[in-house]
Amino acid sequence: QLQLVESGGGLVQPGGSLRLSCAASALTFDYYAIGWFRQAPEKEREGVSCLSSSDGITYLADSVKGRFTISRDNAKNTVYLQMNSLKPEDTAVYYCALAAYRRLCKTNGMDFWGNGTLVTVSS
Repeated sequence: QLQLVESGGGLVQPGGSLRLSCAASALTFDYYAIGWFRQAPEKEREGVSCLSSSDGITYLADSVKGRFTISRDNAKNTVYLQMNSLKPEDTAVYYCALAAYRRLCKTNGMDFWGNGTLVTVSS
């Protein structure tokens, strides 16, 4: 059973940066989509960023374009989310998730989820 473990969350001031990491226990699928979702208090979970393993195409939600970047280290089975110019509205629990044998990330279509890491943007 694949396990995803997020790390890197914490408290940061507005305008600051954080890098989240998602370590996968094993990636044995021929191709997959792996991405980041977030859920703020009393709000629905939303997609933030996604990466397709087969072609490296990435997706970023409009709300984070120009500020967030998704990347991967295949040797470490790890995906990163670099978050810059953080805003209070970025405060949420961030989840890593994977969809096996797919090229897109959809909130209701992921097969594996991590437990999440809390990001708080506040002065």
